[in-house]
Amino acid sequence: MSPDDALASFLRALSARDASPHTIRAYRTALADYLGWLGSPASGLLARPGHPEDVAWERPGRAVLRGYLGHLAEQMARRSIGSRLGAVRSFYRHARRSGWVDGDPWAAIATPRQGSRLPKVLEVGQVEQLLDATDVHAGDAHRARQRAGRAVPPEGERARSVTRRDADAAMLAVRDRAIVETAYAAGLRISELSGLHIEDLDLRRGEVRVLGKGRKERVSLLGRPAMDALATYLDDVRPVLRARTGTRDDGSVFLNARGGAMGVRGVRLRIDRLVRLAGLPEGVSPHTLRHSFASHLLEGGADLRVVQELLGHSSLATTQLYTHVTPGRLRSAYVTAHPRSTRARLQAPDVRATTTDARRGRAPGEPPPASPPARP
Repeated sequence: MSPDDALASFLRALSARDASPHTIRAYRTALADYLGWLGSPASGLLARPGHPEDVAWERPGRAVLRGYLGHLAEQMARRSIGSRLGAVRSFYRHARRSGWVDGDPWAAIATPRQGSRLPKVLEVGQVEQLLDATDVHAGDAHRARQRAGRAVPPEGERARSVTRRDADAAMLAVRDRAIVETAYAAGLRISELSGLHIEDLDLRRGEVRVLGKGRKERVSLLGRPAMDALATYLDDVRPVLRARTGTRDDGSVFLNARGGAMGVRGVRLRIDRLVRLAGLPEGVSPHTLRHSFASHLLEGGADLRVVQELLGHSSLATTQLYTHVTPGRLRSAYVTAHPRSTRARLQAPDVRATTTDARRGRAPGEPPPASPPARP
């Protein structure tokens, strides 16, 4: 069977297993790169002389496989290499079940070890900064319109245009606050956030139904601030945005300024802009809100299994990544417990003073006797 036919069969099998479009696209990209490399001159140079089967996709030689690992290492990080090799191994498992290969040629090749990395987490105060940035963004837009109108007083159509832009900025600020509140309150992935539909929300009960990875459905919870932010957006803003397009309403919760559904890229751009406005550290991403959601729950005493269910993790080991101790908790425990920390030293009895008192026949803490009056 040709590599193109084998790849098409594998992708059809993924679709039959109800894999998400993102998964299918990622596997297609990974396998097209792998199969294309096997047919390139670079792989041919690594094949043994007189052994054309070394570059056949059914049974590539070990030197060829190691060469492909080197090819990946020149382009991407270890985590990305692991994802690529995971797609390749799944492809060969499908090929073996279909009877096209005898086994997985990658079984004898060691996958590069991935270093464990703690997730970036925001402090509660930094989450508040991010939420406040939505109001700052609307205020900055309004003040910019005011400054632009001072030189020439707006009249007629220009006045209406300035007012409309101010109204748009205020509406989008309400929407952006609902996005951030929902992402943090429910611990959603950005794809889950952009894929929310109105029928997924139950604001009376404070619940949101989510379709996560692997098409697994779960129910996450919303706090009062998120419920209020969503209610305000759905009642006051979404109908106005929706009226700007003549297409059929698909029920998407979050709409862009033109009235269409916000995609993953649109949500990411808005949150990234708010991160910059809030002055948060570099590297904070929409997924950081999900990390913060899990870490703050565990710090507050939530059970690990509960957090696993809310996050939609299949394995508890994935959720355990969030059980790291934050620097604040480390410092608090150290100051409280270590005998040489400042607070502990103030609270602990002075051992040297107690020993001196005992030697002089006084009870610990007893003041020394008064000195006799000086002789005239």
